[in-house]
Amino acid sequence: MARESDGARRTESGLPLDPVYGPDALDGWDPARQLGEPGGYPFTRGVYPTMYTARPWTMRQYAGFGTAAESNARYRQLIANGTTGLSVAFDLPTQMGHDSDAPLAHGEVGKVGVAVDSVEDMRVLFDGIPLGEVSTSMTINAPAALLLLMYQLVAEEQGVPAHRLTGTVQNDVLKEYIARGTYIFPPKPSLRLVADVFRYCRAELPKWNTISISGYHMAEAGATPAQEIAFTLADGIEYVRTAVAAGMAVDDFAPRLSFFFVARTTLLEEVAKFRAARRIWARVMREDFGAQDPRSWMLRFHTQTAGVQLTAQQPEVNLVRVAVQGLAAVFGGTQSLHTNSFDEAIALPTDKSARLALRTQQVLAYETDVTATVDPFAGSYVVESMTDDLEAATLALMERVADLGGAVAAIEHGFQKDEIERSAYRIARETEAGSRVVVGVNRFRLDAEEPYEPLRVDPAIEARQAAALARLRSERDSGAVASALAALRAAASSSSQDNVLYPMKTALAARATVGEVCGALREVWGAYEPAGPL
Repeated sequence: MARESDGARRTESGLPLDPVYGPDALDGWDPARQLGEPGGYPFTRGVYPTMYTARPWTMRQYAGFGTAAESNARYRQLIANGTTGLSVAFDLPTQMGHDSDAPLAHGEVGKVGVAVDSVEDMRVLFDGIPLGEVSTSMTINAPAALLLLMYQLVAEEQGVPAHRLTGTVQNDVLKEYIARGTYIFPPKPSLRLVADVFRYCRAELPKWNTISISGYHMAEAGATPAQEIAFTLADGIEYVRTAVAAGMAVDDFAPRLSFFFVARTTLLEEVAKFRAARRIWARVMREDFGAQDPRSWMLRFHTQTAGVQLTAQQPEVNLVRVAVQGLAAVFGGTQSLHTNSFDEAIALPTDKSARLALRTQQVLAYETDVTATVDPFAGSYVVESMTDDLEAATLALMERVADLGGAVAAIEHGFQKDEIERSAYRIARETEAGSRVVVGVNRFRLDAEEPYEPLRVDPAIEARQAAALARLRSERDSGAVASALAALRAAASSSSQDNVLYPMKTALAARATVGEVCGALREVWGAYEPAGPL
């Protein structure tokens, strides 16, 4: 948070932050309309009546690196240490729909997540982990349908019926065009694929959260809290419109929508942000889309602490930052939480740092009194005022997106990306000038940093994955793969909007690879090439 030249403070969203708040801050405030009760519309106070007084949030630690076997060992370690939900990180080739032996994958295999080329890797990834008992989140977007189907196939091998599977697939491709860049197909077919996942899960995986509409990556790129929730909710509106246009009734899919936000060190504004987001979404779904099921009005979300605020300098200080950020998420009413490891600004987390990150959540849940009461900030002069201010700023940004024709049209104009880049530039300038204090970076520095030995990924992984792929291709029924991929191309090109997940599952069961399945879809849909400001 930066100070103005006159010493006054503003929030991360640029809104005034007064030194003292009193009753006048809530003049004209209507508790019945703006606050409500916990678990009741408009859900400002939380989506469930009892929140953490009944049970804590899901402690879902994000992990994945190297090979499927290495990541499996990390998952087992996290489960043994008390994590209550898994969250899978995939490497860049997998996220971009390329096999590990593709030329474009060179140098990136297993680096920022686990390499998954086929159902064989997925089987190893979850070896010994009972998929009927654990909830799994997968951070995958453009090829989300593929990884979800692989997960289902492995569960079926374990004897777990699809209707028992619980978890989330991120499946949010719109934010890729805005802030992250791991897109494959153009927006229109990408949205069709999202809608196909909605329809498939309603029929086959009824307990699965079909999308995690994500502001986290926008925040990591520099978005303010107001921009984060405005652009995320605008994307959510686009997905709802797409599903309705595909013939789905809003209450048939909206209860399975979920969201993903960041938690920064600016605790008060983050709490206000989460409360404002719930309130806006409830009104959009009830009033704009006519949803009748109260579950359709709920904004349920996962939170991750802010990786962009971690520093390589004095990395142990990140333990304090993460604890504050985790507390902001809990005070804000998150449904699940990932706390970053203190060494993530340097390298992949070690076993010890990952365990400490989990212990941070456990201390919050079991050693503090934050789970003893629901929405402890309700009625706070400052938080309620900030919630109202953030709601107004967010709605103004959402209106600008709507004026451009919606989220996709705004993306094509480069609107969200330009807004976020301006915010990122402002933050960088404030940090360089020292008006924004970053402990250990521009104040309270050490003359010399203590040595630290990071976790390193074995570069031989790429060769081992390539060898495994060669073996897979030589042993599988190539005719069955070719036939299944032909059926997938036919469904993708069908004017009747056949659901592509059914032939896709057949292809993956025949051991078609991620690259081959995405390649078949590229042949029909093409690949996205950004233009203009993008």
